[in-house]
Amino acid sequence: MINFKNVYKYYKKDWVALNNLNLSIEKGQFNYLIGRSGAGKSTLMKMIYMEIFPTEGEVEVAGFSTKTIKQNEIPLLRRKIGVIFQDFKLLKDRNVYDNVAFALQVTGERHSSIRKKTLEALASVKMSHKRNSFPYQLSGGEQQKVAIARAIIKEPLILLADEPTGNVDPEGTKDILELLFEINTRGTAILMATHDYSLIKKSVGKVIGLRDGKSVNPEDIFKMEYGGGQ
Repeated sequence: MINFKNVYKYYKKDWVALNNLNLSIEKGQFNYLIGRSGAGKSTLMKMIYMEIFPTEGEVEVAGFSTKTIKQNEIPLLRRKIGVIFQDFKLLKDRNVYDNVAFALQVTGERHSSIRKKTLEALASVKMSHKRNSFPYQLSGGEQQKVAIARAIIKEPLILLADEPTGNVDPEGTKDILELLFEINTRGTAILMATHDYSLIKKSVGKVIGLRDGKSVNPEDIFKMEYGGGQ
């Protein structure tokens, strides 16, 4: 599903964001991505949806390669990928329904299909009752549920979650994780970046560790940066 092959990314001559990175994520896997700020997590995720490209090496995602993909094929790749951000990135001037529907409106899908899929997505995250509310009227956890509905409405093969519980209270965090696990059981591969070791400790999933742009044993990160072993 996702392969990084000898990937380097240089932003400046003396700043190597990814350093000979090799890793693979299989179809339907649940993966955690851990590492301190500056470890390369955001760069890795942006390469998956090809917002940025390697300086050296190759990234393969859902049958597309950074070496051969054409500019007009990038939107096709991104239809296979859902993305959830820490700060939600909801449209403040649109209600919940319109925020979720927007993900399909930009693809030119028929109105009747958009309505059906939007209502189904909101029901799947238990936010149907808030469909006429605006983001400012929602808690952090509720906003993140809307963001998840928007990310899954296209039925993606891959879901990227960048610190999805970073701005959510403990109860909301529990709800978000349960939703992600449920989505994963339907066959969607999930890559979740997090600083919260307690989430990983309580869950089942493959853990990918990054330090200075290199893939490292997650146990080393737990011991050196999180204060203990797994």
